[in-house]
Amino acid sequence: MHRILVGLDASPRAKDVLDAAIDLGRRTNSRLILMRAIGIPVELPPEAYALPPSSLEGLLEQEALRYVEKELERVPEELRGPVRVAVGTPWQAICQAAKDENVDLIMIGSHGYQGLDRLIGTTAAKVVNHADRSVLVVRHAEKLTS
Repeated sequence: MHRILVGLDASPRAKDVLDAAIDLGRRTNSRLILMRAIGIPVELPPEAYALPPSSLEGLLEQEALRYVEKELERVPEELRGPVRVAVGTPWQAICQAAKDENVDLIMIGSHGYQGLDRLIGTTAAKVVNHADRSVLVVRHAEKLTS
């Protein structure tokens, strides 16, 4: 294994996905390609309303890139690969990025950030069903209560 695409969704659980990817990257000496794929959100940032519609995609890409670059700081230098952002249907963007980057593995979290995931299926489930390569789904470690 040489290249791992790590899908991050900016949710609180994304930390678990990145931690697991860093651990696997160290064990396999693989480069991590961090990715944030975003759809057009139902709730737009306030500055989006002042933009022409054609600029909305650029605003979303800039915010996603800032997030991914900040997360990249947590990745050890020897594991760092390129970063990617995409505006579109997240599962499709992740599958396409995996092909474009010719990765060996896709790592994503088990639960999405948006409430609609329960109605239409999670991004993780769609990536598992449509990716043309292996997918590792990272589950959030729930604290056990006695």
